[in-house]
Amino acid sequence: MEYRERLSAPAWYWLVGVGFGSTSALAMGLWFGPEPAVIGGLAVTAVIGIAVAWIGRTEIAVDAEGLHVGVNLLEWAWAGETEVLDADRTRAMLGVEANAAAFVAQRPWLNEAIVVQVRDAADPHPYWLVSSRRPTRLAAAIERARHQAAVR
Repeated sequence: MEYRERLSAPAWYWLVGVGFGSTSALAMGLWFGPEPAVIGGLAVTAVIGIAVAWIGRTEIAVDAEGLHVGVNLLEWAWAGETEVLDADRTRAMLGVEANAAAFVAQRPWLNEAIVVQVRDAADPHPYWLVSSRRPTRLAAAIERARHQAAVR
């Protein structure tokens, strides 16, 4: 395994979820009383917790097989040039310069990303754009693994 990263949600997402659940309990308590408020507040907090956990479950991995993003795999035979994007370039690639056919694994709390070109003409995705907390390390791991795969 060359590289592994989980795109988990930041702590402040969890704090906002707990805060929203608490305010929901307060609002329900004013209308329905204490028992429904506690049950409703816990239910709202649980639903928000599940949603935050779900959006933060995506894992990026680089190994001998290829680049894994969640359940998706870009094998080394089809991986092309890799480029590290700063925050401004990432925003442009997600906005005005975006290709609608691209494979995108982006999280709003991450400002930087990498782009990996796809060399398979039959693949509908011209490139993969993947958010990362450490895009330089991810790109270096991809280049090392691609080189090792080419040597084999």
